[in-house]
Amino acid sequence: MTLAWILFSIYLLGTAYLGWLGHRKTDGFGSFAIGNGDLSPIQVGVTLAAATASAATFIINPGFVYVDGLAAFMHLGLGVYLGFVFMLILLSFRFRRMGTEMKALTIPDWIGKRYNSKNFSLYFAFINLLTFAFIVLLVGGISIVMQKLLGVSNVAALLITLIFVTGYVLFGGTYAHVFTNMFQGFLMIFVSLIVLWSGFKLMNETDGFFSLIKNTDPNLLKPINPNSKLFNDWFSTYFSGFCIGGALVCQPHILTKALYVKTDRAVRNYILVFSLVFFLFTLLLLAGFWAHGILSPDQLTDPETGLFRQDLVMTVYLQSVFPDWLFTIVSVVLLAAAMSTLDGLLVGISTITANDLVLNLIDRFGRKEISEKRKMEIAFRVSHLVLILIAVLTFWVTLNPPKLLGIFGQVGVYGLVLAAVPPLLAGVLFEKVSLRLVWLMSIVGLFIHFGLFFGGHQIFPNSTLAFGNPGVTAAIGLSISVLPSLIIQLLLKRN
Repeated sequence: MTLAWILFSIYLLGTAYLGWLGHRKTDGFGSFAIGNGDLSPIQVGVTLAAATASAATFIINPGFVYVDGLAAFMHLGLGVYLGFVFMLILLSFRFRRMGTEMKALTIPDWIGKRYNSKNFSLYFAFINLLTFAFIVLLVGGISIVMQKLLGVSNVAALLITLIFVTGYVLFGGTYAHVFTNMFQGFLMIFVSLIVLWSGFKLMNETDGFFSLIKNTDPNLLKPINPNSKLFNDWFSTYFSGFCIGGALVCQPHILTKALYVKTDRAVRNYILVFSLVFFLFTLLLLAGFWAHGILSPDQLTDPETGLFRQDLVMTVYLQSVFPDWLFTIVSVVLLAAAMSTLDGLLVGISTITANDLVLNLIDRFGRKEISEKRKMEIAFRVSHLVLILIAVLTFWVTLNPPKLLGIFGQVGVYGLVLAAVPPLLAGVLFEKVSLRLVWLMSIVGLFIHFGLFFGGHQIFPNSTLAFGNPGVTAAIGLSISVLPSLIIQLLLKRN
């Protein structure tokens, strides 16, 4: 426990110093939101990989692989990875060029200027509040690890996390996010290699490793798991995984990375760096298989409730295979992995709320004209207030976290990206786009996703689709909203 506190304190000090360096380079709301375009492809690529991987990859998702096997790995791992890289390549280059010309600071800002509609921008500013669900996922995942690592209560873990991360984002904005994520990202690469080495070593040293898993449950090694509630058919496992991977690029803290650099060459290079690093992180989901070699379900129960907790799989696995000192080092990096995404989300939600929600409302209802300089000053202050408010709300929700943090976070963030995909794709691929069309399809995708997730089995009682898997409902929403909007836009273009 002493070593854990020493290492964690060193991590906090190092991150705080990088946050201070970010503060020195932040001279206004623009640099707080996206920097000054002076970041290198390696910085952006590693930052993007660290921000994308997060607690879901390092802490939460191995639990789904433990429960549902190969189907979960193909959906959450390979399917999401391929879809993400494909969409990143498709959108990033033109999004950067257009965003630079329009001087866009956020995705809602980009969409509002692309379609010349402040109402559309305001709509997305409200939709962006769904990011809160993913913030809860991350903070809850951090708390799980921190309680085991430092021996603190859930309340103490939440306070440490929220005060620290909110604090350095408050002062350093995007530069603090990038500098700290570079540090966290390289720590994550180092630990990923150690964890992968331990897992493949375990497989090699365990006679009949796959037979052991097959004896536990033969469905764990099938490409489709018929007994799974989430990955029980090809659509739920593969098509929806690829679709949702592509859609996740449209998160506010992901696609805006293209605005951090100044050239298409830099975009190409950071995508390459990201693809290599994120693939390494994706392989960590294999820990769900490795855990079957050394853990039994009774080792994964919540000490307070006595119920099985799949969210504990990664932490308990690492505790079982590593000596205490190495487990401590790895666990500190797991905290860094979660914080690396949390700070990006906080930058995104605070800048969007300030720039696209509050300023839009001031323009709409304000009694007198405000200069652009004054607007930026107001946005800067509001972004700080939003950070504090989000921290308080997150603390309140995570005092009694949802049963499956992974599902809770996915439902919210998938809704957010579903709304954003139609206008972003159409806006990048076509010169002239119908505002009414993309707005309608944005609402349709959102409505279908939430409608099917919460009522799919009641609406379609005979369906075998896994409506409890947010990736499935999101993929259906994407299919019904994105494809028709692109086809109709093509027809309009020809006419």
